[in-house]
Amino acid sequence: MSSERESRFKIQPGGKLTGKIRVPGDKSISHRSIMLGAIADGTTEVSGFLDGEDNLATLNAFREMGVNIQGPDNGRVVIEGVGLHGLKKPTKALCLGNAGTSMRLMTGLLAAQAFDSELTGDISLSSRPMRRVTEPLATMGAKTATTETGTPPIKISGGQTLKGIDYVMPVASAQVKSCLLLAGLYAEGRTCITEPAPTRDHTERMLQGLGYSVETDDSHICLTGGGKLNATKIDVPADISSATFFMVGASIASGSDITLEHVGMNPTRIGVINILRLMGADITLNNEKTVGGEPVADIRVRAAKLKGIRIPEDQVPLAIDEFPALFVAAACAEGETVLTGARELRVKESDRIQAMADGLQILGIDAQPTEDGMVIQSGQLGSGTVESHGDHRIAMSFAMAGLRSRGEIVINDCANVDTSFPGFVTLAANMGLNISE
Repeated sequence: MSSERESRFKIQPGGKLTGKIRVPGDKSISHRSIMLGAIADGTTEVSGFLDGEDNLATLNAFREMGVNIQGPDNGRVVIEGVGLHGLKKPTKALCLGNAGTSMRLMTGLLAAQAFDSELTGDISLSSRPMRRVTEPLATMGAKTATTETGTPPIKISGGQTLKGIDYVMPVASAQVKSCLLLAGLYAEGRTCITEPAPTRDHTERMLQGLGYSVETDDSHICLTGGGKLNATKIDVPADISSATFFMVGASIASGSDITLEHVGMNPTRIGVINILRLMGADITLNNEKTVGGEPVADIRVRAAKLKGIRIPEDQVPLAIDEFPALFVAAACAEGETVLTGARELRVKESDRIQAMADGLQILGIDAQPTEDGMVIQSGQLGSGTVESHGDHRIAMSFAMAGLRSRGEIVINDCANVDTSFPGFVTLAANMGLNISE
């Protein structure tokens, strides 16, 4: 989707969602499978890989550094690992497109290499803050350079000797934690991170799955540098963030009944289910099991009468990527919904607090942004044209709003939906959403 026409969604009002689907593979786990598989010893086989643009950018970056990677082919990727010290100097800057996760994690990984490197991205990524990783990396001995405002491109000087640190994160962030853990693989001594609140722990789980010792004790995570990773098989579950749009859509559209199959149920990612249940959503879990160290389940969602709530702050880090869709649920819930403690939303692919408030107001909803959240009063969604600001989650969230709108919703600048959910329009239409491009 490259032209203005192709990057616009049009949603006709009404409809309901029905059927069984498996949404694409987890984006976060797909990123990490490439990174850790590349620096492992042996051949890592990945199934369920998300071949969205962000993950393909990560895959291509490691190919540029001499890693032989086959696929993706129907979600299957085969990575011939080169070991911790086998990466080669790329011949050009590594462009990561819109992949903020990849940029922050790779900064930690590349800070320990023997060669210089540079990470670049698209316009959106080039405006996102990177000091949150470059500053703690500097205390480990890394040398990096960004723009004066701390944004990409990131130039990384190779040949540095890193030393383990004990870092207390000022803000809960899985990306910062993972960046420092990856640098810690190469550092002298122990690297320890203390989290102010739980964040997704895919990096820790995958490191352990590849045979690397990671100590976890509540909010304290430690590893010692100098070990090695052993190749394994990685089964990527369906992405709960992608499933969220359909969970919200089914909850708000009368007569809906859907089952989302094999969805990752990592306890650090299920805030959206907890929050929707607090709002009165009808959600049941079936076929619960553990695959490759990650819990998965089938999620059944039926339409329900939602009510507004004050969202518990301890759930915010567990649902940070899902709030655009949750804001749509709040607009359809009876009463007032209040979110606080979510300042992180202002530095995602867009300022998601402002972007969602603006769009909801255009559609006739009383949505008042605050510094670290939003206050939303229930109302009738109307029609209008909203801006996604190139943010895939904004676009897909407003698409689901059409299920409860009185008129057509037009969403601009939707090309980046392919970064996380290729095939979204077709799948959503097959489920019953009146969507076209």
